[in-house]
Amino acid sequence: MSIRKIISLTLALALALGVMTFAAADEAAPVRIASLKGPTSMGLVKLMDANDKGESAQSYEFTLSGTANEIVPLLTRGELDIAMVPCNLASVLYNNTQGKVKVVAVNTLGVLYVVENGEEIQSVADLAGKTVYSTGKGTTPEFALNYILASNGLDPENDLTIEYKSEATEVLAALTGDAAGIGVLPQPYVTAALAQNESLRVALNLTEEWDKVSEDSRMITGVAVARAAFIEENPEALAAFLEEYAASVEYVNANVEEAAQWIADLGIVAKAPIAQKALPACNIVYIDGEEMKTAVSGYLAALFDQNPEAVGGQLPDEAFYYIP
Repeated sequence: MSIRKIISLTLALALALGVMTFAAADEAAPVRIASLKGPTSMGLVKLMDANDKGESAQSYEFTLSGTANEIVPLLTRGELDIAMVPCNLASVLYNNTQGKVKVVAVNTLGVLYVVENGEEIQSVADLAGKTVYSTGKGTTPEFALNYILASNGLDPENDLTIEYKSEATEVLAALTGDAAGIGVLPQPYVTAALAQNESLRVALNLTEEWDKVSEDSRMITGVAVARAAFIEENPEALAAFLEEYAASVEYVNANVEEAAQWIADLGIVAKAPIAQKALPACNIVYIDGEEMKTAVSGYLAALFDQNPEAVGGQLPDEAFYYIP
């Protein structure tokens, strides 16, 4: 083969490789998002569906996890870009990583309810002297319940007995075996419990009870956080996600039946009819900017006052809040 032909083939190969290199560079990596199987994922399902169909503005890679413990190491190692986590955990992560994550939106307000066998509990004061079964020892349910109890003049340690269970199913079992049982449960477990046991009723909405005793905060279950490095390096990708996420939440709240089927298909809730009944009570929202900062800071301050470790030992500073 002549030198000229060798050079020609070499140039052709180089050009081909160059085209391939530029094409790969132009294709942006998917935004990696993790969420929990529960209300904090429900607002995402429209966006998940659009992503699966190739109709989203950019590509996403979604991971649904059973516990926050599965998400935290991935986020801190930089293997995720965005995560939906409990609000107080966002503060803990911010403090423990020296500011490597920021809160970008509120996605779920309060989802906790007091349910009982009977009609005895008509107010928070009626819980005095009672035994209450609950999940969430050391997490949001305990902090929220204690705040509401204390704000109504009840000492959680002495004025009632709170038995903490590791899972919501254990609370349901305790209620089934106790004719006078009282429990604190999150949605969608509340809806599932009511469907299984006709003697149960919702006695108190703890989101409403929180609002009665606090003018400066709101009960917040879940938030969206993003790695600070991702925000700095990919501001357009974050902005596109937030816009699509807000639209997804709006669609889910307006199209409950369709969204409920997606929720069931993804395994977030076992059955679509349960998801459909639960959705309106799950307080799925999209709140960002200054309104987000006011809501989150007030909630974290309420938790800090009763247990500083609930928010990571100290309240996060201004840099914690991403406000475009």
